[in-house]
Amino acid sequence: MKRKEFLKLSSAGVAGLTMGGLTPYRSATETQRKGNPQTDLNLKKGFMLQTFPSRDQYSLAEQFRMLKEAGFSGVEPESGLNRDDVLEAKEASGLDIPSVVVSTHWTNPLTHPDPAVRQAGMDGVRTAMGDAHAYGASVILLVPGIVNEDVSYDTAYRRSREQIRELIPLAEELDVVIAIENVWNQFLMSPLEAARFVDEFDSPHVGWYLDAGNLINYGYPEQWIRILGDRIAMVHIKEFSRQKRDDEGLWQGFRVNLTEGSNNWPGIMNALRQTGYSGYAIAEQSYREEGVSDEEWLREHISGKMDQILLM
Repeated sequence: MKRKEFLKLSSAGVAGLTMGGLTPYRSATETQRKGNPQTDLNLKKGFMLQTFPSRDQYSLAEQFRMLKEAGFSGVEPESGLNRDDVLEAKEASGLDIPSVVVSTHWTNPLTHPDPAVRQAGMDGVRTAMGDAHAYGASVILLVPGIVNEDVSYDTAYRRSREQIRELIPLAEELDVVIAIENVWNQFLMSPLEAARFVDEFDSPHVGWYLDAGNLINYGYPEQWIRILGDRIAMVHIKEFSRQKRDDEGLWQGFRVNLTEGSNNWPGIMNALRQTGYSGYAIAEQSYREEGVSDEEWLREHISGKMDQILLM
């Protein structure tokens, strides 16, 4: 049973999450949960365009062509690009566009104290949904808010929930999933809370964007996957090293090649198999060693490493 079917059939009594506890794998059958861990995921490889190397040296069409030649099937652009240019590059390269990143969620967070900033953020999300619809994408990536000295955790929870709820009718109209991601924004910092937050919308058009690299600093991605189940709408492939973090500083944890950090990729892949996840795995890996050309980095260090990871 997929999530859309479950939400149609479920009632308040079996919604899966209450203040008292969580029913994991809300929309997975027992057979899916016990699926063969050796079955290949057969996921398609995508690439987050914002992490393209030497991006200012290439046209959009050249970037798409290079990604295709490196072995990718899809690309994830940010919102607000010229739609005609994106569509032309998509057509020329043959790449899919499975998802779009909201480009305004940091500058205009939905939880900001200023209503004008929040409105600008809402407009940015609407633009991303429009872009996704135009490109044939089914998912947008949204950072739902930021907790800081000016915005308390409970206020962020309330504001982001109100704002996202207002966006659901447009998501339904355009058939786009608003996929929420944790990006060190000090918000939704446990998988139980993340699952509850998604479920409170009671809509198949709100899901979760799972990023292994973001989660490993304070958790275990494979545990998040098992708890979130098919609330997961899209997956980012990114590495992080706890050792580098401890020895060199927090942000240095990202300065590591795929498969050379702290992610338990076999465990992550097995957890995705058990949830029945299908579709795209999208690389968001920006670290590159000196002396490696753009083409080699895309082909060997990203696409090639992803081939290894997806078969683990």
